[in-house]
Amino acid sequence: MRTFSRWMVLAVLVCGPAAYADRNDLEITKLGNPNTKSATFDPEANGNFRAFARTFAAVLTSANLMPPETLGHAGFSVNGELGTISLPSSVLLPTERPQTASLLLPSVHVRKGLPFSLELGTRIGWVDRSRMFAATGELKWAVNEGFTWLPDIGVRAHVTRLLGNRDFDLTAAGLDMGVGKQFPLGGMVTLTPYGGLDLIGVMATTDTLDFRQDRTVDDTINPANPYAGLDDTGVYQEVKLGQNINTRVYGGVRFIGGALQLGAELSVTQPGSIPVTNEATGETTDRSLPAVVGFSGTLGLDF
Repeated sequence: MRTFSRWMVLAVLVCGPAAYADRNDLEITKLGNPNTKSATFDPEANGNFRAFARTFAAVLTSANLMPPETLGHAGFSVNGELGTISLPSSVLLPTERPQTASLLLPSVHVRKGLPFSLELGTRIGWVDRSRMFAATGELKWAVNEGFTWLPDIGVRAHVTRLLGNRDFDLTAAGLDMGVGKQFPLGGMVTLTPYGGLDLIGVMATTDTLDFRQDRTVDDTINPANPYAGLDDTGVYQEVKLGQNINTRVYGGVRFIGGALQLGAELSVTQPGSIPVTNEATGETTDRSLPAVVGFSGTLGLDF
């Protein structure tokens, strides 16, 4: 009996945190009910979801932290990164607790050089005070690099997927064009300023959501009365990749001393504006989305 009790305590300790929602976890139903048959219908709910998806995608893709030159076919790099991203108050982010003015995004970034001026990379970032992670895969090609009097030019394709979220999917895919130049400071010490333009498409979908949080057990599992009040469930309109493009401009500098790598970067992402249709009146207006500003730093080793 005593052994059984110990196992029960262990199970509670292990499983208990899984039900805990931290302050930056997302409760997507706070964006409003898009179901026109519901008494709680919000005519701007679909516009709120689209604005949220584009803004949060801008948060997840706010850092590059590498110049356009590649590592070389035998090169390898491991970096720890930290981004501080502003959260515009005019766009509702449906966090469990009231949204803060900024968000931290620590991450680990691994890159591997390949032949033919190619480079493969992956980044895993954690959304501060949440259960969510952002996984990024990237492939970079240096169109031009290593010439004395010419700048380095690189093109990077990247895809980022939000993980650990509930009830919705969010993916961002982009094409990044960068320019930079490495300057030797003596020996194995170099300084590389760089900048670029990143065009990022955003797509997002949701599951069927329940906007009535006061349901009883009888409402949901009684076979004679399955999910009473279906008017209070709904699905947001899909956010399509080709119709939602964020534009990110960035600039930064990287310092290398031996194998040590240091870097800093400032980026500004402009989601632009989106058409929002009032489902009650049919009137469509343009909603301007504010810029998302991010400042990121990196520390790592370059082999």
